[in-house]
Amino acid sequence: MEQPNGFAIFMVSLVVIGIPVIFGVGYAMLKTVLKHKEKMANALNAQAAEKAAQYAAHTERLEQRMRVLERIVTDRGIDLATEIEKLRDEPLQLN
Repeated sequence: MEQPNGFAIFMVSLVVIGIPVIFGVGYAMLKTVLKHKEKMANALNAQAAEKAAQYAAHTERLEQRMRVLERIVTDRGIDLATEIEKLRDEPLQLN
């Protein structure tokens, strides 16, 4: 019977030990990358939700101001300067 040479032992070691270790390390790295991407996606979603809330609040304020202006324009018998001053003194009413 012939003795196995060093190259054959190396190849068997590589197949039996090396390949599973390489796949294990690769899998751990992939899990880490996917967790990082998930955290980044959650952070971006939270940031987008915050901006959407800010835009909604801003839009609500603009709509309220527009309603006041429409009311001033459509009410014909009102002294404009007096009405504007009166509206400045009123607190904003958010719906």
